[in-house]
Amino acid sequence: MRIEIKILIILMLTLPVFSAAQPKQELGLKTVVIDPGHGGKDPGALGKSSSTHEKHLVLKIAKLLGQKIKKEYPDVKVVYTRSTDVFVELKERVNVAKRSNADLFISLHCNSNNSSQPYGASVHILGPKSKDSGNKKDYFAASMSVAQRENSVMLLEDDYKTTYQDFDPNSPESIISHSLMWNANYSNSLLFAAEVDNVMKKSPFRVSSYTGIHQDIFYLLWATNMPSALLELGFISNPTDFKFLSTADGQEKIAQRLFEAFKTYKSQYDASVKTATSAAPKTASDEQAAVTQTVPVQKNDTRWYGIQIMSLGRKISAGDPALKGLEVEILKAEGSSIFRYVTAKSTSREKAASQLGNVRRKFPEAFIVEVDGNDVKRSR
Repeated sequence: MRIEIKILIILMLTLPVFSAAQPKQELGLKTVVIDPGHGGKDPGALGKSSSTHEKHLVLKIAKLLGQKIKKEYPDVKVVYTRSTDVFVELKERVNVAKRSNADLFISLHCNSNNSSQPYGASVHILGPKSKDSGNKKDYFAASMSVAQRENSVMLLEDDYKTTYQDFDPNSPESIISHSLMWNANYSNSLLFAAEVDNVMKKSPFRVSSYTGIHQDIFYLLWATNMPSALLELGFISNPTDFKFLSTADGQEKIAQRLFEAFKTYKSQYDASVKTATSAAPKTASDEQAAVTQTVPVQKNDTRWYGIQIMSLGRKISAGDPALKGLEVEILKAEGSSIFRYVTAKSTSREKAASQLGNVRRKFPEAFIVEVDGNDVKRSR
């Protein structure tokens, strides 16, 4: 059965960089880039009339989503890769995202099938394996054909062979060669995908065999090298899906659902960024001030060392794919909204440090922490 996946949400999470020379900045998600797929000479999935082709529907939904974000968060900068019916090359969409230094990138598309039966929406992130460990389907092999069709839009571009010579959509090595970068972005991609998946199970979306979080290989995800999630809004080829995709009422409801996912994710992102920044290295003045204070060291049997792999505003269960097979302690200090995920529990800092290299192969930004009860602090 031929399936053309046309929906792509790309999430970019880049933490702000701070130094003593920089002015104080407010933390949190500050820039979102919204990418309405296709456009101009590329209509995307074909609707019942030219006005209901995919390129027009996703542009309307993208603008509604952007308006909702600006209304609720006036300080968030909303950037569109296109705001009219123009053709934008894949590489330029990537460049817009990078130039904007975005914290979040959302690319919207629609799905289509030769049959009118398939329906429903789904979320996709970059990677070779299924989120569902109990599912024996080879999602990597299945996703290759899906990605090849979605990536085929690059064939509409002039001199595409030169532009995309480093990317071979037919080769798994296009992803495998970037495995370290994928590892660095995976947990944030999954977190956003989970929020989108949650709203896709509410009206006007309908739950189907397509609903859920899957993994695929897309040029935009590969090239931006940022935390990302891919979302299918529904099948234009299905009469019921087409109705809510093509009507003003349906588009408003879809945009509202996506905004709900954005809102929840932003609150988690903001909390995580603030926590990460609070664990930043001390400045020389901080160290000098600490010398003037004498704090008695007390014996505490609850104290241990480990390696923090991430901190999130939500709790994920043990064995979740985001943990990449690591056994973790999930810690949340009293009064805090942040869950810290710590692996390699050890009785000494030295033992924890001996495992840091292996952990960083999966989580490059992992660091050693000292744990006292549920209180976690970075160990120097």
